[in-house]
Amino acid sequence: MAGSSFGESFRITTFGESHGGAVGVIIDGVKPGLPLGEEDIQIQMDRRKPGQSSVTTPRKELDEVHIMSGLFEGKTTGTPILVILYNKDAMPSAYNDIKDKFRPGHADFTFLKKFGIRDYRGSGRASGRETAGRVAAGAIARKILEERGVSVTAYTKEAAGISCRTIDFDQIEKNPMRACDSDAAARMVPIIEKLAEEGDSMGGIVECRISGVAPGLGEPVFDKIEADLAKAMMSLGAVKGFEIGSGFNCASMKGSEHNDPMDKSGFVSNNAGGTLGGITTGEDIIFRIAVKPTSSISKIQWTVNLEGEEVNIKTEGRHDPCICPRIVPVVEAMACLVLEDHYKRQEALHI
Repeated sequence: MAGSSFGESFRITTFGESHGGAVGVIIDGVKPGLPLGEEDIQIQMDRRKPGQSSVTTPRKELDEVHIMSGLFEGKTTGTPILVILYNKDAMPSAYNDIKDKFRPGHADFTFLKKFGIRDYRGSGRASGRETAGRVAAGAIARKILEERGVSVTAYTKEAAGISCRTIDFDQIEKNPMRACDSDAAARMVPIIEKLAEEGDSMGGIVECRISGVAPGLGEPVFDKIEADLAKAMMSLGAVKGFEIGSGFNCASMKGSEHNDPMDKSGFVSNNAGGTLGGITTGEDIIFRIAVKPTSSISKIQWTVNLEGEEVNIKTEGRHDPCICPRIVPVVEAMACLVLEDHYKRQEALHI
């Protein structure tokens, strides 16, 4: 199956299905001698795992990290690293009643048309559970980036129609929405809880800020840093939009307003979002993604079955009423993978 690998010099391949035996990832391109333990990855897996609050799915997966290769005496060997996460709370029987129906908003129809076969148990490879492997790989990339002085922080900027008015990094892990504004989070939660009771869902906006990136990363044509970030984010099933810097607001700005002037101390503003010509400027990289409402809802909807007959459908099972809180660590992981890949490509340029 094409499309399960990402990156060039720092390359990952994810594997597994939502209700199969396990999910995981193979990481190639990690330098030898890096101190690494399962606990380095587990801390990020714990941020992503289900069952954390009333605004996430009640599925209970501990996502215990097992590193199967690429380590010796607590250090990386430079060979491929295999991380596996066994599924402990799969419930494929929840999909028996709808296995012959195409769920609205899901990849059921398109997977069947492409492959001639589909895993109806929670979407198989199209499930959000596939992102567990990305987070595991991203944790390793993050560890390397921290040595480079790079920090990557994502947070819910808007959800349930409520926008954050302040940005306080200290509040992100202190509320179930992973919002950057505790007051906004307190207003988001009851709305999403009510939607969950009604069998519905809600989307939102997640923003990511990356600091400490060296200037000069990125390739000037097809592999612009923002192009690779956009691909990374749009490869997440729940993401329907991407913007960087001033984003779509630039369409209503004048050139004199949008250009980032420079003085002897550097850039005076950052409408470009940390990139010019597809190459990092050294300023913070700031981008946002639009996260769709969870497709799996228990409200009755209309669809067709495998025979093309019109039928109604009610999706049972355990699903997030809002994906934003759990996609935050996934966004960070994908950003880390892009950055470390470009750092390694830049280093190879100067060998």
